Amino acid sequence: MKMPQPDAGVIARRAEIIEAMQAIVSGEGVITDEEELRVYDHDGLMAYKGLPLVVVLPETTGQVSAILEYCAANEVKIVPRGAGTGLSGGALPLADAITLGLGKFNKILEIDYDNRTVITQSGVTNLAITEAVEDEGFYYAPDPSSQIACSIGGNIAENSGGVHCLKYGLTTNNVLGIEMVLMSGKIVHFGGKHLDSGGYDLLGVATGSEGLLGVITEVTVRILQKPETARALLLGFPSNKSAGNCVAAIIGAGIIPGGMEMMDKPAIHATEDFVHAGYPLDVQALLIVELDGPEVEVDHLIERVDAIARQAGATHLSVSRSEEERQAFWSGRKNAFPAVGRLSPDYLCMDGTIPRRKLADVLQRIEELSQQYGLRIANVFHAGDGNLHPLILFDANEPGELEKAENFGADILRYCVEVGGVLTGEHGVGIEKRDLMGVMFTEDDMNHQQRLKCAFDPAHLLNPGKVYPTLHRCSELGRMFVHKGKLPFPDIPRF
Repeated sequence: MKMPQPDAGVIARRAEIIEAMQAIVSGEGVITDEEELRVYDHDGLMAYKGLPLVVVLPETTGQVSAILEYCAANEVKIVPRGAGTGLSGGALPLADAITLGLGKFNKILEIDYDNRTVITQSGVTNLAITEAVEDEGFYYAPDPSSQIACSIGGNIAENSGGVHCLKYGLTTNNVLGIEMVLMSGKIVHFGGKHLDSGGYDLLGVATGSEGLLGVITEVTVRILQKPETARALLLGFPSNKSAGNCVAAIIGAGIIPGGMEMMDKPAIHATEDFVHAGYPLDVQALLIVELDGPEVEVDHLIERVDAIARQAGATHLSVSRSEEERQAFWSGRKNAFPAVGRLSPDYLCMDGTIPRRKLADVLQRIEELSQQYGLRIANVFHAGDGNLHPLILFDANEPGELEKAENFGADILRYCVEVGGVLTGEHGVGIEKRDLMGVMFTEDDMNHQQRLKCAFDPAHLLNPGKVYPTLHRCSELGRMFVHKGKLPFPDIPRF
């Protein structure tokens, strides 16, 4: 895994850069002490780390603008950082770059129930938006497992999903507008409260751009009215294949659940031991299927899903009888990642997406790879939309195990692409999948994508080393010159 070569000239100017940052952000908003910098030396992909040049914590969009304007004029790199919960290394710091933390952008600015929108600063957590509107019967639909901690700005950067994205969409389907600061320091607004905008879909371009195009400071999201009724079914199966077939059959019947999640036996046992959600322990695979809407519709759909599950070979069927029980069913899934952490000193959480019809085949291939690499695995994923989260268990203290886990994960992602899927569903590319981009895209594909980046960031100062395995200078991309001007990437230190 390699990153851009640190700029010794920028590192030599550290004291000057710190002084300039302190002139923009006063008080404790500039962090320079080495021990305090270690808090920011990695994100949720904890296998890699590095100390940032300096951490700056602005409080206003004007300060972000001034910081980026200074960096553009003085050729200083910027790594934007939300809550640091990302799992692809997208917020990994660089030794010659300012880490720009948005944690102080933590205020909800406006709640507009008439237009069903919320305007919020980008550092507000995902769950806080729902908590702000739930007393009036509303909620924000995308709900990644880290929603208690992850920031809405980070959700937009990675186009996060969650357990309810099958019916209600990913972040891109629920964000209406953003305020973003470009590398030049210019403040721009894409979208707004309105449903759609004229011209190029720059809001769509910014969503999922992983901090490569600008720094998001303000967000307008869509809120939804809570459904009249929501009930969840626990469906246990004797094999992953029968559970996968049930997923395909439910969707094939024209039923779109509010959420449909799947766990295999290791994940079931880990989560039940951790949260005592009431999961059956005598099954090989478990589906959680949530149905929502008018009560009469939900009752009808429960009957249909029950029949489909029985036909697919389900050996356990239970339906939530109260809101508390429904929440308990979901508590296991929401806590699956920390629960699996009890099984192994370390794990890698992968993120690939496949066609639903290939679910059983991919699970079989993952099991074969587990045997090949000699590493255990627990599978937890959004079955309804084919977004897999295999958790590869390993011990980083054992020589070579991290490398084996990484190779195992890379083979899973290659197979996802081979069967018609993609490298990432919601975690982003970052550094984790960057060197696999060539599996999915041709070099011409990636060059055209980088030409878009050049329109926003011609000097490659925003989050360099992420997403693309090779950086090309913008002048050469303008001529579509492919093989020269490559920037060297040194190795990233591991824990």
